[in-house]
Amino acid sequence: MPLQPFDNLGTFFSQPIILAGISAWFLAQFIKALIAILKYNSRLGKGLIVTFLWSTGGMPSSHSAVVSAVTTVVGFQEGVTSTLFGVSLFFSLLAIRDALGVRRAAGLQAKVLNQIITDLNQKHGMAYKHVKEINGHKAAEVFVGIILGIFLGIAYTNL
Repeated sequence: MPLQPFDNLGTFFSQPIILAGISAWFLAQFIKALIAILKYNSRLGKGLIVTFLWSTGGMPSSHSAVVSAVTTVVGFQEGVTSTLFGVSLFFSLLAIRDALGVRRAAGLQAKVLNQIITDLNQKHGMAYKHVKEINGHKAAEVFVGIILGIFLGIAYTNL
């Protein structure tokens, strides 16, 4: 009899790779929200929920935490000489590079573009809409995310 999609949901969510990835994302976003509360003296509310669930940029990098956690588990379970580890490592490096460089550069360009739009709107009475500013990461945010992910990957591998 073939397995139904939800027959082994408990088994799926008990795998170290899944637990490490979910925990890395959750913990990184939680820390990011906590820092936002402390830094901006925010109250619990919609802004905090958005920060927790969807915020990009900031300390620590959840992208880096997740891919590092998953790659660490793969390395321990499959071995660092396995094809799966190699694939996981290179996808992690791409995600980390994107979080550090490409997304940050795009965010900085959007910030400048929004300033130009604001100036045009004020000086010439135009009604251009601002573009979304994507927050990339600083090197320290990515580094902390990587360390967080590695520690969680080790922890869930050894449970």
